[in-house]
Amino acid sequence: MSVRWVAGVALLLVSTAGEAGRTQVEKRMWVDAKQRKVRTQESEISKVAQRSRGAVVAITTRTEPSVEAAAATGDAEPQKGLGSGFLIHPDGYILTSSHVIEGADEITISLLTPSGVPEEYTAEVVGLDAQTDCALLKIDAGRKLPILKLGSAKEVQIADWVVVIGNPFGLAHSVTVGVVSYKGRTDVVPSGRSGYFDYLQTDASINPGNSGGPVLDLNGDVIAIANAVNVSGQGIAFAIPIDMAKQVLPDLWTLGRVRRGWMGVSVQDLTPDIAGTVGMRSYAGVFVSEVMEDSPASRAGLRVGDVITGVDRSSVRKSHTLRWKVATSDAGEVVALQVRRRGRPLSVKVKLEDMPSVEEAPEEEILARGPQADERPDRAVSGRIPTKP
Repeated sequence: MSVRWVAGVALLLVSTAGEAGRTQVEKRMWVDAKQRKVRTQESEISKVAQRSRGAVVAITTRTEPSVEAAAATGDAEPQKGLGSGFLIHPDGYILTSSHVIEGADEITISLLTPSGVPEEYTAEVVGLDAQTDCALLKIDAGRKLPILKLGSAKEVQIADWVVVIGNPFGLAHSVTVGVVSYKGRTDVVPSGRSGYFDYLQTDASINPGNSGGPVLDLNGDVIAIANAVNVSGQGIAFAIPIDMAKQVLPDLWTLGRVRRGWMGVSVQDLTPDIAGTVGMRSYAGVFVSEVMEDSPASRAGLRVGDVITGVDRSSVRKSHTLRWKVATSDAGEVVALQVRRRGRPLSVKVKLEDMPSVEEAPEEEILARGPQADERPDRAVSGRIPTKP
């Protein structure tokens, strides 16, 4: 018995040693695989940065002070500004943020040649739109230039890797890396600006001078435009989804400004208090707080107190969604609204019109181009800029 027992122990020890050996081997294999994955990921990020840097530009602006400002401050020196942008057409068309170049008397673009030598050009403004914070610039380099492909932020997932390239603090073509921290930040209003903001949040480092630069996925496609940063926190930065810019690019190219559909209402998100007064059990919908007289909405029969829950068979949960849908529709287009009135469902069809000037529409429903764009004459630009160069 004792011999058999000893033999059993020996067999057990051999088996245990074998299992331990396999465990160590598997552990090393797992570590090696993990390291290979990290190295591969780092390699992909490096490739994106190397491929994209040549299409990213540094922007420097010079703005002369007004006579009143110079007299008030005693400072007649021009103000300088920094920003970033990226080429979207080989003929020298550059996409950036409108707040980077608004009011500037001179815009200088610095880009890298294929050999890595910086070149400078003076840019002209083709068009800008303050409400999406987008601007289209043009330089004449005398040659075809590298471009970045415009992708989409729709399929981007939280925790996906992103690469940001820009001009922070004048350090041109700097690269930072991070992940998508959140999508759909509509409650962030940078510097109190009104507009259509549906931010993508990232922990990639974005600093003054990064505004207007590209946020890229690991395919090298632009998924957003760097726009704002939370100065009181680290790793909290915001970018405008490229899908919004693609919506306004055709108008910026052909008109220098953006035409928008207009319904003639003031709306706000549905709150628990409001929902209770209008007979709604859920908070998914948009409350109509004002209907302008002789507007498309009033002629269609929309009333104060109505709750809009859908447009063209797509649900509407927030006022931002409705505003964007209307703004990106053309004058003359008919939109079908799903409405709740005192708890009862009904359909209201509204024929949209061109958005009136700032002086003619209430602040809540303006959300249009800023004064600078309104004052610009329509300008036709020969050719056609594709939304996906």
